[in-house]
Amino acid sequence: MGRALKYAFYGGASVLALLVAACITVAGPWPTYGPSPIEETAYFQSASARLQVQAAALPDLAQAPGRLQAGWGRSAVQIPEGTPLAGYGKRDGAPSIGSLMPIHARALALSDGADTAVLTSCDLLILPENVAEVVRERVAAGSDLAPRQILFNASHTHSGPGGWGPGLVAALFAGPYDARVATAIADALTEAILEARDAMGPAALAVASFEAGDLIANRAREAETDALAQAMAVRRDDGATAHVVRFSAHATILGADNLLLHGDYPGVCAAHIEERTGGTALFLAGAVGSMRPRWPGPESGYARVHAYGRELAERALEALADGAYATEIPVRSLGIPIDLPPAQVRFHPNWRLSPLLPPLLGVDGDGWFEAVRVGDAILTAMPGDFSGESAIALREAASRYGAELWALGFNGDYAGYISPDRYYATARRDGTEGYEMYVMSWCGPNQEAYFAGLADVATRALFGKGG
Repeated sequence: MGRALKYAFYGGASVLALLVAACITVAGPWPTYGPSPIEETAYFQSASARLQVQAAALPDLAQAPGRLQAGWGRSAVQIPEGTPLAGYGKRDGAPSIGSLMPIHARALALSDGADTAVLTSCDLLILPENVAEVVRERVAAGSDLAPRQILFNASHTHSGPGGWGPGLVAALFAGPYDARVATAIADALTEAILEARDAMGPAALAVASFEAGDLIANRAREAETDALAQAMAVRRDDGATAHVVRFSAHATILGADNLLLHGDYPGVCAAHIEERTGGTALFLAGAVGSMRPRWPGPESGYARVHAYGRELAERALEALADGAYATEIPVRSLGIPIDLPPAQVRFHPNWRLSPLLPPLLGVDGDGWFEAVRVGDAILTAMPGDFSGESAIALREAASRYGAELWALGFNGDYAGYISPDRYYATARRDGTEGYEMYVMSWCGPNQEAYFAGLADVATRALFGKGG
């Protein structure tokens, strides 16, 4: 009898040990890993090599560009009634109760005769991978455009439609998955891109930038903000116009209590430019990580959203008013799928969740990096909330090659917050940095260095400075 009890005890202990081991393997805790030289990592070496191979196959930048060709398109996203809004977990997937403004997909196609680039924008929190993949396939099947030529962007409105992504993480911020929503977004984006491609004609383009430090603040720490707004105007020979505005303040003027579909200030900014010009306007979310909107006026609620959006639009139009239009400018596109750094979702400075858990929750280990050259501007698009502080350093680095860098996020995938590496080890979990550096930081201590490195490789390649 004693021997049987002993075997039962040890057998039960073995089963318990196996269960604990399985739990730790799948869920954690695992010890955190530290930074390493980015040039020595396999994921950077692989992505860098792919960028350089793709760049080497592009038309020679030494040849004179042909006459600029441009076209644009816009399509409303047909959102099913009752679709939840995306952006705030506090909404708990509550259904929307109506719409205050249409949700649009927009596209601008540019070509110098040797290469083509398409910039897209959509009134969404993010542009999810499952939608981007469908759009790339449809566009490739319906035109001569390749996946590398499409730059995706979402305005990052926290009052746009949800339901677009499978998995638990998407459900927490965007409500339960609804295939109808994903299809509606893919339909609208595909239509806008193909319309832009088919509408291309001779055009001229101007680029401008302006400071907007009074409209933006750092919500995580006493530090710099990405206060530089950037704008582009395209004027086709037939008189039609298109505009692009890039800014880095989070589109969070409307809070979690809002249940009406709305583009927040980016939607107002684009709509106001379209009303003033009679053309099409794209808003591109810049490096919104840590960046919040700031408004000095007395307005609140929807009135504040409209005042802020119109102010940004007017400043963009004013900056472009005296712009020098060019008709012969180089256009080049680079776009590659990338592997992300090893997953590291921390709940303590020294402990993280198992890297096996994020894929089970709907967060995979890949993404997409895009770089588009338009004249002296280079638009680098990352798959996440790229830091506004990091954008400043990227802009300074690109200027060494004679390039003006536009740092963008939400390029057809989502890898969480891409924050400055220098804060990674010291950020407090219970401080103002906790949300961005713990809950939403998924790619470890090399995340900034990785994307900054890719931006540098792309800039050097697209500005003829070697790989």
